[in-house]
Amino acid sequence: MLWLIGCATAPAISSVPELTYSQQAYVIGIADQLRIDVWRNADLTRDVRVRPDGFITMPLMGDVQAQGQTPEALAAIISQELKAVIKNPEVAVTVSNPVSVTYQFRVRALGQVNQPISVAFTAGMTVVDLVLAAGGVSPFGAAQRTILYRLTRAGYVEHPVHLNAILLRGEIATNYLLQPADILIIPEKSVWKGEF
Repeated sequence: MLWLIGCATAPAISSVPELTYSQQAYVIGIADQLRIDVWRNADLTRDVRVRPDGFITMPLMGDVQAQGQTPEALAAIISQELKAVIKNPEVAVTVSNPVSVTYQFRVRALGQVNQPISVAFTAGMTVVDLVLAAGGVSPFGAAQRTILYRLTRAGYVEHPVHLNAILLRGEIATNYLLQPADILIIPEKSVWKGEF
């Protein structure tokens, strides 16, 4: 009879995941809800939603391209157009509901967590923050085989996360900072790997 004995070892760290995210000025997208304030002109102040064609409609101006503009740039465009009818218009654009980025700026925890989640990304989030938000590792989770998937220009790249070392021994070398679109997957324990 042949007996196979294996030991579970932590995978070697290939490299620290490169952080490519940096805070940028918000760019208006389709379905975003905007508040357009024209100082001293209540009739021109309004709440508008960016249409599927990327435009909004403003009184005295008609259609204005909003998609792809920052709020400051859109305010400058509206102000310039209104100069034909208003002396020194002062315009402010606020994104009151940024619908277009709802799924672009999220991080996700899947697999053997107590509550699989997709949450809005916040600068400074780490692997542990995401695991805690997901209710921790389930009893069936192989925490030592956790993988962080990071989206790069070449596609998703895998980065091993030594979650047991982080949670049980406080070794935080793989408690990586997260960025939008990161996916953390904790696989199920395997009898064949001696994990039960």
